[in-house]
Amino acid sequence: MEAARFSALMNRFFRAGTHVLIDTDGLIDKFVGDEVVGLYLPAMVADHPRAAIEAAQKLLSALGYGDPDGPWLPVGVGIHSGTAFVGSVGDPSVADFTAMGDTVNVAARLASAAKAGEILVSDAAWKRSGIDAVSTPTRKLEVKGRTAPVEVRVLRVDAPAQSRAVGPRASGADPGS
Repeated sequence: MEAARFSALMNRFFRAGTHVLIDTDGLIDKFVGDEVVGLYLPAMVADHPRAAIEAAQKLLSALGYGDPDGPWLPVGVGIHSGTAFVGSVGDPSVADFTAMGDTVNVAARLASAAKAGEILVSDAAWKRSGIDAVSTPTRKLEVKGRTAPVEVRVLRVDAPAQSRAVGPRASGADPGS
């Protein structure tokens, strides 16, 4: 893909992610490569695990998952809940607001393991969300830095099989704007 087209595609993705996070009271931690890192802090969102799961579903819908035309970008999401360091790090002249620790690392590993259209929610986040788990598939993942596998719930926002191409939709609609 040529650089200008790639830049437009990534900007469209970051716009969609930004809108979803802001609209659901999440914080944008950072854009890392082709990833949006969002935080749901208990001090700001009482039911933060549920809010994160609902935001993940909204993001995938904004990207076209579940739409008859299919997604315009293959994306998966990882969600984990727990204690993390959240604050400014670095030299005072060049500080960065961020989240760090095992909880953040597990969420990043889940995001990396998620297939297009999947939301991998750790058992810890799922239990805290209060969402009924009767028919939700589970999976155990080997996660770097962990001695035991992490059990996850697998949610899907499926796209029709006929259209899974990366790129703008034929209609030109931008669900992220």
